[in-house]
Amino acid sequence: MSDKQMIGLSGLIAMRKHLDSIANNVANQTTPAFKAGRVQFREYLTDAKEAEVPDLAKRSMVSTSQFTDFAVGGVKATGNFLDVALIDDASFFVVDTAAGPRYTRSGAFTLDGKGKLTTLDGAPVMTSNGPLIVQQRDGPGDGSISTSQGRVAGLRMVRFADRQQLTPEGGGLFSSVTPPIDIPSGKGRLATGVLEMANVRPADEMSRMMAATHAYDVLAKTVFKGEPAEELRKLAGAGED
Repeated sequence: MSDKQMIGLSGLIAMRKHLDSIANNVANQTTPAFKAGRVQFREYLTDAKEAEVPDLAKRSMVSTSQFTDFAVGGVKATGNFLDVALIDDASFFVVDTAAGPRYTRSGAFTLDGKGKLTTLDGAPVMTSNGPLIVQQRDGPGDGSISTSQGRVAGLRMVRFADRQQLTPEGGGLFSSVTPPIDIPSGKGRLATGVLEMANVRPADEMSRMMAATHAYDVLAKTVFKGEPAEELRKLAGAGED
């Protein structure tokens, strides 16, 4: 593989990751509290194989790092007393999964057959004392939630010293290798009967996709100019859906 192909291939792989990230954002534009993923590009130098002066020559390669845009999405009124939105941009709810605690901004909750508050995927929503058992208050409908442990304010909320250390796992869930910081009871800010929406701006994402697709196509034509190299095409994702 020539240096020119190596340089071009690194760019194609980086651009493919960018396109995949944009496509995932577009696919989740209606997912409550979804946080857009972004790709950051970085150029670095490595030793060149085809240099006239091997000890001095370098080739410029491209790598990527991925991060999450945690900007708050818009708020939508639903009228559902089980829907809850976090007002600030740093808090997360805690849910229990088979893989352990996970963290989410989405307050699109529901009740299972036993009155346990869960995510739409069935993961129990946690308080400081365990899962939350919910009963709708009798009498005038004030949109509140009564539980065996208090009102909705009893939901466990946490924050993190560095949110970029969180790993997205799909379904609006994040995992963390470092323990969260609990927000004291009564200090979290919640709104009921509303949902935070995705922070994806469809027009912006489509514009990014068009620009990235054009750049990918131009670079691919340069890299694969002449006799096609099928193994390079597979590595770069060329020709994939």
